[in-house]
Amino acid sequence: MTTSPPASALSLQEPTSGTSTSALRLTDLTKTFGPVEAVRGIDLSVEPGEIVAFLGPNGAGKTTTIDMMLGLSRPTTGTVDVFGYAPREAVARGLVSAVMQTGGLLKDLTVRETVSYMASLFAHTAPVDEVLAHAGISGLAGRKVGKCSGGEQQRLRFAMALLSDPALLVLDEPTTGMDVEGRRGFWSAIRQDAAKGRTVLFATHYLEEADQYADRIVLMRRGRIVADGTGSEIKALAAGRSLRASLAQPDHLVTDSLARIDGVESVEVRGDTVLVHAKDTDPVARYLLTETSARDLEITSRGIEDAFLALTGDDADPADPADLTDPADLTETERGATR
Repeated sequence: MTTSPPASALSLQEPTSGTSTSALRLTDLTKTFGPVEAVRGIDLSVEPGEIVAFLGPNGAGKTTTIDMMLGLSRPTTGTVDVFGYAPREAVARGLVSAVMQTGGLLKDLTVRETVSYMASLFAHTAPVDEVLAHAGISGLAGRKVGKCSGGEQQRLRFAMALLSDPALLVLDEPTTGMDVEGRRGFWSAIRQDAAKGRTVLFATHYLEEADQYADRIVLMRRGRIVADGTGSEIKALAAGRSLRASLAQPDHLVTDSLARIDGVESVEVRGDTVLVHAKDTDPVARYLLTETSARDLEITSRGIEDAFLALTGDDADPADPADLTDPADLTETERGATR
């Protein structure tokens, strides 16, 4: 059984002798795979102590960008600085750790053995017990990794990443497989770390989680950053509102009439509920209240999901022909051409 982490006793490693005060700085960053431009001129600066969500649809270039941040891939052009160091040097100094979705675990070891073994690879690490407690898995210390759930294994990866007390923590889908309690405990630990100055950058498909826990959201589409701001600022970029109402028997006559109202973008029926997205919901509400038996009307501003779709969907801007090739479809020769 997992437990929520106590107040952290971990100390944060202070970067030394770097040439930059930013935790992370990407400058005119590009990455191409043969004819495909996976990353297309990114400029991004992240300051110490920030929690930044890195969002985008599949194929947006997030993973490619993260690989360059971690030194797993070299940019075609541009630079990546991590506390003023090249990514591989920053990793070698223990300034950077990553929590990935899969891999890196031996199923026959216990949780404690796994963390202890990883600790033996470093010259200096945080105490194993403190790391287990901070990750909320002290109660799992004696369990074999193969007997842990997917969410528990993800918490174990988090514990392993904390061993070097990194100044920058990069997370790829960090809460995949975690239950509600596990997610809450995980983000509580992340908040404690950020309050001490640790920088956290995470990629996720849980949009509401990004909206709730990130100080800042960076949206990518087709290899470019299309929005960068707080959750409220990102949501404000999605114009319009949503109207929800209950109808005894929604029919095509009602939905067709709604769709013809000026400013209506979409009409969806879910059982006895009608959901309408519109630039101006007043005419929609007027029609429903005067021409139908609608009840329980609710009008809300667009949420993070609406903003995400508006800014990264296929209709956001015309696609370039080069964007239509998925890097996964390239041959190994094409992938290696620019490495």
